[in-house]
Amino acid sequence: MNQAGSLAEAQRLVAGAARELAQRPEAAELLADCAARLAQPLRVALAGSIKAGKSTLLNALAGQSIAPTDATECTRVVTWYRTGATPAVTAFAADGARANVPVRRGAGAHGLSFEMSGLRWEPPGERAVDHLEVRWPTAELAKTTIIDTPGTSSLSRAVSERTMRLLIPAEVEADALTVPGADAVVYLLRRLDATDVHFLEQIGAGGPAGPLGVVGVVSRADEISAGRIDALHSARQVAARFATELERTGLCQAVIPVAGLLAFAAATLTQPEFAAFAALAALPADTLELALLSADRFARPDTDLPVAPSLRAQLVDRFGMFGVRMATELVRTGVRDAAALAEALSARSGIEELRQVLDVQFGQRAEQLKAHSALTTLDRVITANPGTAADELLPRVRTLLADVHGFAELRLLGRLRADDLPLPPGDRTELFRLIGGSGVAPHVRLGLAVDDDPATVRAHAEAAVRKWRTRSRHPLIDKATVEACLVGVRSAEGVLDRLPG
Repeated sequence: MNQAGSLAEAQRLVAGAARELAQRPEAAELLADCAARLAQPLRVALAGSIKAGKSTLLNALAGQSIAPTDATECTRVVTWYRTGATPAVTAFAADGARANVPVRRGAGAHGLSFEMSGLRWEPPGERAVDHLEVRWPTAELAKTTIIDTPGTSSLSRAVSERTMRLLIPAEVEADALTVPGADAVVYLLRRLDATDVHFLEQIGAGGPAGPLGVVGVVSRADEISAGRIDALHSARQVAARFATELERTGLCQAVIPVAGLLAFAAATLTQPEFAAFAALAALPADTLELALLSADRFARPDTDLPVAPSLRAQLVDRFGMFGVRMATELVRTGVRDAAALAEALSARSGIEELRQVLDVQFGQRAEQLKAHSALTTLDRVITANPGTAADELLPRVRTLLADVHGFAELRLLGRLRADDLPLPPGDRTELFRLIGGSGVAPHVRLGLAVDDDPATVRAHAEAAVRKWRTRSRHPLIDKATVEACLVGVRSAEGVLDRLPG
């Protein structure tokens, strides 16, 4: 079933259950929220351990400072970032009470802060802050609601449980009728330890308790190799190692290295900052390298450099040592203006690769992901409220949940990225494209032009079905490759299903 069809059927099933369970208040409220959720943008949660760089990455994705990155009370609660006509921040208590939160802007990388000194945070209860909602007019939030979560390894169990309650509420409130709040997850990793693996296993990518899509990010990648110019190369090696372990097991569909601080600084680069980098790039290489031995040395007033100490401190704060080295090297080798430098730094930060993966994994599959979340909710609600005509909907709900071909595609995409299948390079590239690795539009899956006629598209789709079905029947290939070929067959059949006639 295509995305529009799965979303439409999910809406029909939710509406049918809502009619049958209208007299049961808790179920009716959950189903009303579920119906509203299907009409809203996709919900993507940022998760990870403390100081993993979630807020910095959020700012980089948004292209402007909308999330405080300093350690304040707001990092202890779940914060929802939604589209809005004007900037506004609201604090919500568990009992529904709300309070407007003033926003202050300063200078530097930590220029945005929420003034919440009059709010109650601990202990958790009806009048304490339960979550924050930030409304901000950005194009990114118009397409996707982003949820910033507290660190999963916080010393405070109550703080960590707020993230668990959002993503896998059944783990926290086993006796309550609860449903996940996110459709997909971006999980930030600084290292791959038992805590990260356990959390990803609990999310259960695509399982009945959690979101359908999970993408891993090796965050703060510029800090690997102590901020040297080859830091991102080292980060890619780290990401490849993580990917081998996580993608193969289905815990993540991709692992991308990203220097979030550099990405955000590139998006907000100013002309005075470019002029400072140009002045530094004009210095002899050994003189500049000596000054860049440490952040303190670089920003120290007695270090003889053609840039004021306060501006040097700002460059380190906003770009990090890796960013300063990279920016001066780019200017020295030919970048001539602020716009070109911003574009080059953004490309080297990894943020564009992450955007592409998020678009393919989440953006182009948004309706399918939302439908999966709705069907998961519907299954739990009907199961918890037996004895009504809504029971008749349950077999269809579970059939749809069991037949999420998109999830099989996402898992296979991860295996193809990890080069984990014994296929010739050309076949691997073709299969990657066919299952949606470059986009989910029919012509993109088949490697055709957007204006090719339906007869051409049909012929190529039928040829793909035959090819991958034949591959799956080869007597010498292993079971995993057979399954991969059959996913390709189903994807090609899905293209045929969408064609007229």
